[in-house]
Amino acid sequence: MRFIALLAVALLAFPGAVLAQSTFTIELEGGPAWQGSNTAEVPNDGTATRFSLSGLVGSGPAPAGRIYTTWHISDRHSTRLLVAPLTLTESGIPSDDIAFAGETYGANESTQATYRFNSYRLTYRYQLLEGSQTNVWVGLTGKIRDAKIELEQGDTTSFDDDLGVLPLAHIGAEWRPVAPWSIRLDADALAGGPGRAIDAALTFGYDLNERWTVSAGYRILEGGADVEQVYNFATLHYAIAGLRWRF
Repeated sequence: MRFIALLAVALLAFPGAVLAQSTFTIELEGGPAWQGSNTAEVPNDGTATRFSLSGLVGSGPAPAGRIYTTWHISDRHSTRLLVAPLTLTESGIPSDDIAFAGETYGANESTQATYRFNSYRLTYRYQLLEGSQTNVWVGLTGKIRDAKIELEQGDTTSFDDDLGVLPLAHIGAEWRPVAPWSIRLDADALAGGPGRAIDAALTFGYDLNERWTVSAGYRILEGGADVEQVYNFATLHYAIAGLRWRF
């Protein structure tokens, strides 16, 4: 929630005349999410079991949603706040024992697994290309990652959680082949070091009028970390529908 406070401070820092000339966009997105893969080992030091969360509890789907708020400061400069909570909780029966976060979970017993990956981001975007049909944005994103993996079997439970901040590169593109239709690409990504993160969506939009746009498309969320405390890499696939309001 630090990003929300930061955005509020930024809004108050600008004089009312600037705000009066600015526009804002609110976008709601939702749809089912499937686990393509989700592999974990905690701790990542050879004492625990590397196992498949998606293999244990299945691929889903599970409900997912997010909200964007964009402040268009000027023709080319904007900032965007994202709140994207995600929690998957399902039960399955492991075929082998699982050593996880200091506990052992027996084979052939019902086990509940929870995977949480909440994301809060603040993005600065610069419109690199502005045209009648094609627009391109580039920028930087600061991300707060609130992640958790938990297993529960009877009275036995253990978990690994992580709250971290990391920078991402941002790119966005829009092509309007014919009004009122549009095709959009939107991505935040980071690669290198002990981990990576990719959150990208391709959507098709239809303008209902100057203020309202509906959209549908596909999103992929992929990434993870390979460090001493945890090994976890996941790929999630989303079928998404959205509603965008500009005011």
